[in-house]
Amino acid sequence: MKTQRESISKSESAVRQEYDRLAPIYDRRWQNYINKSLSFLLDFADFSPNASILDVACGTGEFARLLLEQNPQQQITGVDISESMLEIARNKLKTYPNLSLCCTSVKSLPFDNDSFNLVICANAFHYFENPELALTELKRVLKPKGEILILDWCGDYWVLKLLNPMFRFIDRAYQRCYTQTELERLLNAAGFNVKKDSKVRFSLIWELMAVNVSFTTVE
Repeated sequence: MKTQRESISKSESAVRQEYDRLAPIYDRRWQNYINKSLSFLLDFADFSPNASILDVACGTGEFARLLLEQNPQQQITGVDISESMLEIARNKLKTYPNLSLCCTSVKSLPFDNDSFNLVICANAFHYFENPELALTELKRVLKPKGEILILDWCGDYWVLKLLNPMFRFIDRAYQRCYTQTELERLLNAAGFNVKKDSKVRFSLIWELMAVNVSFTTVE
């Protein structure tokens, strides 16, 4: 693991402050959304029991919990910008020695090149102020032939199109939600190939998209 001095932007600081504040009530407040969105992601993708997984913006560790319940030996590293959210995850998953957690920014991950088989980013991409830089960093820590799995709000849905500017107004850390085409264009530009994608809608507001991409180095 690399060691480096953390440097975060104003936007990232806003995300940290907001989720430090929400941490004690986060799981309870968003229980229905968390259960539905992460269950969809779990069904969408195939998870190799031997894969080393990086869970970006892992929050309180709910997705790691779901994976570890299926395979208690899964090697998982979770990162989040909120230490308070990570503290909840540590307490929740303290019986799993194969889980490690680190407070850091997605734009400067403290890991060596080619460290993980799979990178997961669930419900956080809309907070990335520089998605191109984030994808470059995720690509750096991904092993050759590794994959990235992204779950996020989908801007194709008319309700989210209407709410997008409102989210910017009420949440100073929020950046934007992407349409499926926009997200896949970003991923292609970063050197990834889309393996599969899907959408799901639940309740009046939420439509989400999941995209699974692969990265193959040029020989």
